Amino acid sequence: MGLVVPVLFVLVWHLLATSGEFSPSQLPTPGAVLAAFVELLGRGELWRHIGISTQRVLLGFAVGAGAGLVLGGLVGLARPARSLLAPSIQAVRAVPSLAWVPLLLLWLGIGETPKIVLVAIGAFFPVYTTVSAALDHVDRQLVEVGRAYGRSGLRLFLSVQLPAIAPGTLAGMRLGLAQGWLFLVAAELIASSIGLGFLLIDSQNTGRTDILLLAIVLLALLGKLTDSLLGLAERRLLRRWS
Repeated sequence: MGLVVPVLFVLVWHLLATSGEFSPSQLPTPGAVLAAFVELLGRGELWRHIGISTQRVLLGFAVGAGAGLVLGGLVGLARPARSLLAPSIQAVRAVPSLAWVPLLLLWLGIGETPKIVLVAIGAFFPVYTTVSAALDHVDRQLVEVGRAYGRSGLRLFLSVQLPAIAPGTLAGMRLGLAQGWLFLVAAELIASSIGLGFLLIDSQNTGRTDILLLAIVLLALLGKLTDSLLGLAERRLLRRWS
């Protein structure tokens, strides 16, 4: 059933592109986009763009999600930390992704580091928010039962609180991964010469709308693929803790 909407979308796209309402430079047909895919594949460029973008997202997600888990856990478990950190973190969360670009260029230069850091910023906030909120709403009676059975500190967290917050935490990690892909394009504006974000900008500048649409389709497919893999891990972990 999940294939119905994509198939209908491609059909409507083809009808619109061949209706005469749009020029090929405005809306290429799905066939033209497929031809662009074959062209880039034949030149050996496509896998390099896909590989470096995926690497940036995964590295940035690992850093951002890790920081989100740590800070979210600290804020969720310790009331003084919540009072101290939560207002500032929520304020920084409102800063748009593109606003970080010039600052990261100034601080970190034009290498890979600022790109990974920007993706990490995008992945951090969903994970931090869901972990801190989930810990704040763990059933107090459940915690008291754990303490009555001699659990405290790390043992209490691992045996009672962690399984209780697992659904919200894993959902937050999936949101963080999706946010990482969203921040990728902004990240690849930072003096990049390779990657799907670069492919978007370069195809816009050269008038290759077919490659531009191809880059969008690839971003959607890669985002869906990584989300599905994380969703598979989520189901296995939840089955283990249920």
